[in-house]
Amino acid sequence: MAMSRFQELQEHLRQHWQSLDAAANILVVPSLSLDQQEMRKIQGSHHYEERLLFSLIRLRNPRARMVYITSQPLHPSIIDYYLELLPGMPASHARERLLLFSTYDASNRPLTEKILERPRLLARLRQALPPNQSFMVCFNSTSRERDLSVALDIPLWGLDPELLYWGTKAGSRQIFAESGVPHPDGTPLVFHPDDLAEVTAELWARQPQARRLVVKLNEGFSGEGNALLELPPELGATHAERVQILKTQFPQMRFQCTTETWENFAQRIRELGAISELFVEGENKRSPSVQGQITPAGTVEILSTHDQILGGPDQQIYLGCRFPADPAYQAQLQTWGLKIGYNLAAKGALERYGVDFIARELPDGSWDLQAIEINLRKGGTTHPFMTLKFLTNGFFDTETGLFLTPRQQPKYYIATDNLQRPYYRGLLPSDLLDIIVYNSLHFDSTTETGTVFHLMGCLSEFGKLGLTCISDSADKTQHLFDQVVRILDEETQPSPNATPRSDCPG
Repeated sequence: MAMSRFQELQEHLRQHWQSLDAAANILVVPSLSLDQQEMRKIQGSHHYEERLLFSLIRLRNPRARMVYITSQPLHPSIIDYYLELLPGMPASHARERLLLFSTYDASNRPLTEKILERPRLLARLRQALPPNQSFMVCFNSTSRERDLSVALDIPLWGLDPELLYWGTKAGSRQIFAESGVPHPDGTPLVFHPDDLAEVTAELWARQPQARRLVVKLNEGFSGEGNALLELPPELGATHAERVQILKTQFPQMRFQCTTETWENFAQRIRELGAISELFVEGENKRSPSVQGQITPAGTVEILSTHDQILGGPDQQIYLGCRFPADPAYQAQLQTWGLKIGYNLAAKGALERYGVDFIARELPDGSWDLQAIEINLRKGGTTHPFMTLKFLTNGFFDTETGLFLTPRQQPKYYIATDNLQRPYYRGLLPSDLLDIIVYNSLHFDSTTETGTVFHLMGCLSEFGKLGLTCISDSADKTQHLFDQVVRILDEETQPSPNATPRSDCPG
């Protein structure tokens, strides 16, 4: 019954999308409904519910109303900060059309699960969200989000959870193969370390020149579920010998999460499954990505391209991004992105998708692109791009690969979720706002340049902050980013001789 009602609600969304998108009651559920053991690898992850606060900028539409719900109450200064960004509108007008709810539950569980456990909260949400005039958006779609959609009797502007497999490591590889998109050689999905050794030995035999492989948990994210496997210089003489070599090598893998161990990783293989994949070697490599959207009408749109900024032991952990991607390969990113989008649309996927690539420069100066992962959810590139779009009311020009304002002014940005310093700890959101105002670090709606901050709730406990620096050229954007980081460091460093730890783009 619930499944059929969910499908009815999704059909209503498809038929009435234009009117709903123009003026509706929008429920924002920023639940990170992902594997919670993997989530614990990300410091301050429970504050990532703040990343969808860019959605508040949708209130620039005077006919829109929004309900935003979080596990813990948001600091009032954070809400005020976002509402003050709205161009040409008093913050008070937007505030009257915004309802904030909280579950008052800080446990390490997905927010959606907490909402479903609270019948009185569900009743208040139903009262605030009229049927046929409301829809729900979320960070990612699972059976929990589907259950919440049915419980509130409003459609979910997101992926049907039945299609989640296509966003896993193994599912991504299948989509790439079906779409004719180049991707590294790899193994089938397995659920036991012994089986992983078997299929990895077959990959090694196919690729005897390989120096390294990447072992990936099937449902890992942000690179935290990856491990780098160094291969001996000599290929084992037989399959059995290669299997034994790999079993010996597995515990020595370099895990991208610094707290990971082989014992835990082996258990996660049994729970989530894993694949091995050829590591793409190269002197000059980058990690670009393309983002697209499948509308309720079934059309596929390219939204953006980025060059991702990676860190960790082997440059596999997502730290931030630069927009737009390098012109040398951004057109090819769009071409492959569309192919993948059409494949996903044919399978019934909806809303946002992203595809990560490895770009390797060849001797002739051209670039070889290899697709490595599909994300069927909002990701680290979503909130900076949507912040820019909502603030400027501009658009992504697929012909040039640039973002243009209505005045045809190109805009560039650098964004990160991982500006972290030990001496940022203890800063309250109001302290950060004091620094922003005093040093004029805010976004200027007149010039449409400046910095938008997020993850303010992470500051006090973890010394961690997110920001998006927007300007008129790549060089100006980098200068702005460097300036913001320098000012924040100067305002907070305990002494001029302190040496900061840098996990941010530079």
